Amino acid sequence: MTQLDSFATLDFDRARRCGFPEVVFGLGKTPEQVAAIASKLIEVHEVVLITRVTHAHATALKELQSDASFVENCGILYIDRRSEDVRISGTTCREILASSKGQGKVVVCCAGTTDLPVAEEAAITACIMGSHVNLIADVGVAGVHRILNHQELVQSARVLIVVAGMEGALPSLVAGLVDVPIIAVPTSVGYGASFGGIAALLAMLNSCAGGVSVVNIDNGFGAGQIAHRINAPRWLDLRYN
Repeated sequence: MTQLDSFATLDFDRARRCGFPEVVFGLGKTPEQVAAIASKLIEVHEVVLITRVTHAHATALKELQSDASFVENCGILYIDRRSEDVRISGTTCREILASSKGQGKVVVCCAGTTDLPVAEEAAITACIMGSHVNLIADVGVAGVHRILNHQELVQSARVLIVVAGMEGALPSLVAGLVDVPIIAVPTSVGYGASFGGIAALLAMLNSCAGGVSVVNIDNGFGAGQIAHRINAPRWLDLRYN
């Protein structure tokens, strides 16, 4: 472990224990702290992932690490110096998913356009960890035909991440179409009675469909990591250093 002054103690052994280096949660950290932490991590690891960051965080890191990439829509910052057969690239979710040479198949379903930042956080997390990921956007239950139009892709997945706000009904619908695990992600999107995502969270926890597990409100990162562990466990040797 390495301590950075008084604000961080880094865990360089996490990649060996858990399959991927320590991921940095940027929210609440100053740009200087994020830049210092990421720069220290990239000295030891070939890949660094930082979630919930702003332009200020990205600017500070790029001053120290010019190859850092910022995905503005979902607030992800990353450095990837792995070999070409594993490395991702791009500054949008679409570019990153297109650049991936990941394994297996994770499918992320997003109920509405306003849920996209959380869905993209999940998709990029699973992708950078080594999974092949597809993202389907704006397929909420208000137009049930939209998800049914993607039924072949949905049923080809090893694991699905289903992201929804409002009443949070989409995971139950998708779970009725497949025989693989569903990771449901409630978002804070909705009107007043959604209570900042609590209504969607409770709906997902009370799903009558089998195979649905639930992460916390807006926790795209957590869903992406779980999906990757199900889809491409460590014994597949994804070459993390």
